[in-house]
Amino acid sequence: MAEWLIGIDAGGTMTKAALFDTNGRERACERFPNQMLFPAPGHTERDPDAMWRAAASAVRLLMERTGVAPGEIAGVSTAGYGSGLYVVDRAGDPVRPGIVSTDTRATNLVERWRKDGRFAQHSPRIQQRLWCGHSMTLMAWLAENEPEMVARAHSVLFCKDFLRGRLTGDISSDPTDGGISGLMDNVTRGYPKEVLRDLGLEAWLDKLPPLGPSEAVVGGVTARAAEETGLLVGTPVVRGLVDVTAASIASGITEASRLAVVAGTFSINQTLHRAPRLEHLPFLQSPYPIDGLYLATEGAATSAGNLEWFCKSVLTAGRSPDPGGRSIYDICNEAVGESLERPNDILFLPYLFGGPDGAPAGFLGLSAGHQFGDVVRAIYEGIAFAHKVDIELLLSGRDAAHPQAIRLAGGAARSTIWAQIFADVLELPVELTEGSELGALGVAITASVGLGIHADFRTAIGSMVRVSRRFEPQARRFPALREKYARFKTATAAMSSLWRAPQPALVAA
Repeated sequence: MAEWLIGIDAGGTMTKAALFDTNGRERACERFPNQMLFPAPGHTERDPDAMWRAAASAVRLLMERTGVAPGEIAGVSTAGYGSGLYVVDRAGDPVRPGIVSTDTRATNLVERWRKDGRFAQHSPRIQQRLWCGHSMTLMAWLAENEPEMVARAHSVLFCKDFLRGRLTGDISSDPTDGGISGLMDNVTRGYPKEVLRDLGLEAWLDKLPPLGPSEAVVGGVTARAAEETGLLVGTPVVRGLVDVTAASIASGITEASRLAVVAGTFSINQTLHRAPRLEHLPFLQSPYPIDGLYLATEGAATSAGNLEWFCKSVLTAGRSPDPGGRSIYDICNEAVGESLERPNDILFLPYLFGGPDGAPAGFLGLSAGHQFGDVVRAIYEGIAFAHKVDIELLLSGRDAAHPQAIRLAGGAARSTIWAQIFADVLELPVELTEGSELGALGVAITASVGLGIHADFRTAIGSMVRVSRRFEPQARRFPALREKYARFKTATAAMSSLWRAPQPALVAA
């Protein structure tokens, strides 16, 4: 009997395949790194075929290592990072490398739109702020700079759709990816062609993918894909979700009373709404596959990726293996736990991957009396502060949500110390859910709905998502953290101003 679901998730750093039972319990996960390509300053790309090979290898290895037979797989679905761009020909083969959403080549184009008024004019039509990583913005840049490629293209796809196309031959997308691509009007769920024409996308208009329900079965695994993955020919494949929506589904977000926070490479902070947020246009916004709701997102590259860089680039340099077998992250957590009862006025600005108005990353307030745990604690707190900046914006305005608790995922959710810090900084309870791969679980849940295993998303979430732990905020820590957060914002503004100011020329002595 087919009783297992496979979720494939291609994120910023890894492509993963995870195996779940129909109650959402994760049996195993296989991961392969994604190689990033940097062909020019500001250009961040990926080989689509290499990403597919990683996904196919992960699926094959998953079944080999678990001993689950191909005939026991009820269905498969895909998640992937949002925005960015994949361009394919009629056969579904790439006509250029994929573009990752951290790409900044179109920054000047967005600034041009700001100056000529098109930014303010058109952002409300897509219910979010135009930015350089939007698929729409990248397509406008390609129309100006690679017109020959555009002429050869048959269709635009997003990350998850390219992988699903390799599985089935299907060329389509869904409203969650369409929404955060900048190409779709979230209210009509159609493409506002007059807006796209005005932004320079005329040559792309006949290449936009058809949009269909996230939970729809779009086809079966082809013979070629079966050979590469080890799946059976004809295994049902469900359309899937963009990764940020998949993570919210896997976190059990069904009501506005819960705020979804993902502390990964990006700070992702999300709330549900009955209608698109318009008073303060969010960074991203898209339809949610439950009851006609919408998911509003604020975020930036100011989250746990900063800790990962610090651990890999600073802490592990010349370091011997821990005799107790602890990971560097275990050591950090223990050190931070020991530091929590000591006063700590160190500020960490988590802007290694770009800060507001050019603010640089760095530490402020270090002294010789500080210990290792104090420094790492400053990193944990600084990242939580950066999330709070985004969350305050997300929760502002008359159309804001009023959450009563947080569902935390990502790197911070793997640390009980850090989860408590988030609760104390945000002054709300923090809840963790079971499982380590929320993107993959989110599309496994989606597949369960599409295959009729569960009647709808609410039923599926009720069966497949479980809260494993809850952290209550500690009121005794509020005064010190509020004061430190105020200094964090002041320091960010000051460093931004300093870094933008003209610097005197350095003259050799």
